[in-house]
Amino acid sequence: MKYQSLRRAASAAIVLTSSLIPALTLAAPSGAPAIPTVARGYRAPALPATTSRILGITEQPFVGIRLHDAIAMALRKNPDLAIAGENVKIARYAVVAAKGNFDLRFQIAPSVTHVTEAPTNAFFAGPNFSPIVQNQQKVAGTLSALLPGGESVSVGLSQSKTIDNTFINAFDPSYVTSLNVGLDQPLLRGAGINPAREQLQLAVAGSRAARAQARAQAAATIAGVESTYWQLVAAWRSVAIAQSALHEALLQEGSVKRLVARGAVAPIDRTEAHAQVESFRATLESTLQQVAGLQNALKTEILSDSNDPIWLANLVPTSPARALPKVARLNALVERALRRRPEIAQSAATQEEAAIALAGAKNGTLPKIDLTLGYQSNGFAGIPTNVNPLGSGPVTPVPGYLAGSMAQSYHNLWGARFPVFNAQITYSTTFGHQRSHAALATAEAKARIAALQSKSLVDQIVIENRNALQAYRSALARLAATRAARIAAKAVYDSEVRKYKNGASTTFLVLQRQVQLEQARGAELQAQTDLNIAVVEIDRASGTILAKNHVKLAALGSGALP
Repeated sequence: MKYQSLRRAASAAIVLTSSLIPALTLAAPSGAPAIPTVARGYRAPALPATTSRILGITEQPFVGIRLHDAIAMALRKNPDLAIAGENVKIARYAVVAAKGNFDLRFQIAPSVTHVTEAPTNAFFAGPNFSPIVQNQQKVAGTLSALLPGGESVSVGLSQSKTIDNTFINAFDPSYVTSLNVGLDQPLLRGAGINPAREQLQLAVAGSRAARAQARAQAAATIAGVESTYWQLVAAWRSVAIAQSALHEALLQEGSVKRLVARGAVAPIDRTEAHAQVESFRATLESTLQQVAGLQNALKTEILSDSNDPIWLANLVPTSPARALPKVARLNALVERALRRRPEIAQSAATQEEAAIALAGAKNGTLPKIDLTLGYQSNGFAGIPTNVNPLGSGPVTPVPGYLAGSMAQSYHNLWGARFPVFNAQITYSTTFGHQRSHAALATAEAKARIAALQSKSLVDQIVIENRNALQAYRSALARLAATRAARIAAKAVYDSEVRKYKNGASTTFLVLQRQVQLEQARGAELQAQTDLNIAVVEIDRASGTILAKNHVKLAALGSGALP
């Protein structure tokens, strides 16, 4: 119902507008669009007198902040840098986890087995055709590891003691030991590069990329803080200029009022002077609003807790004016940037990741040929039963090296009395190789993308340094010009005031010269601010901003609260 009534009202409005269009068109100037009348009877509301203040902060006392402290707080408390710092830790843990693929693995398996079997004949039976009872105690241990080249090695050692009442047993109990050494060596696929090694190499490259990303983010944060800081300096100076202009306008208004009272000038001059006072008062309010916005911007960059008492502080920059640095030539700036910019390290890590993935993809297209080598040394000993399984005749004597307990079995093991050697080559392939060839094509495309991005980054760095140097030189020239213009405007204003006091000028001209002076002051201040920001941009573009601020990667965001 609500939308239907709105639709009916809109339809009626269209009909009414259609009927009014000719009248509006006739009333409007030639070629001008018809304009409806809105808010009939509007009058500016009566407003009480207010004092200028910045909301959300305490007015006094002012809290001074140095640029160095602001940067230190941002590096320590900025939430984005805290996240970047955690990403560096995560990347480092990824390297540790990838190295875990090559850890030495140990396994031990003790076991106890009791078996009772039915006798099947006179030989495979217990005494007097009783059930076969076998008790075995066994311990097996294995050490194995994957090597970076793709080789798998293993060493296993086992021992067992078996008590068996089978009638034909020559030993009861018997002791068996075994040493197994194995090597699996890939010859084509998996040789040199394998999934575990690729994972480790990618993790190392990813760690470098994360560190470079954190440094790049720190550089951007420092540049942002410095830019905001110098803009806040300019904003407070704008407030001072606006207050000075308002003070001078008030003095001028008082002088005009006295002249009007004496009949020396027309009353309209008093109105002009008052209008100028209110104009400068409005300018002062605008500059205070700019201060408030920049204070909030700076606090956002250096704080992580919305309840931090600094949010209530009326921040005033206290660092002295920046001394102009000795700026190098463009080629030197670019050369320095290509060595120091963290984005270059980040790009190199990306290219390395692409190269690793490409090498792995190429290896994946090869057939799989694996060489397996094995060596086994067996030991055996036991307590002779001296039983003739044939039931009569002399018992064949047991060789001395077989008679004994576990120690004798190990003696036979280490003496390699019963060795076993084996070698095997396994060949396997997949017809078509569609998956591996698709992975190779993808890796090649990513490698080309990384190369193109690297070239684009170099071009971008060159352009950034060119623009930064141009902005610096232009700001320097503008500062010199605006300073001369401000000095001239001040001289013209002072001259106009003297002429006015001598009756040789008018209120209009004095006010006009005052406006021109304030505009010249503002232009000079803007040029000075642009110059400060240009210096910051040169430091960032050339890659020196981190070294100048002694950035420690481990401390980034360490003071941010979750």
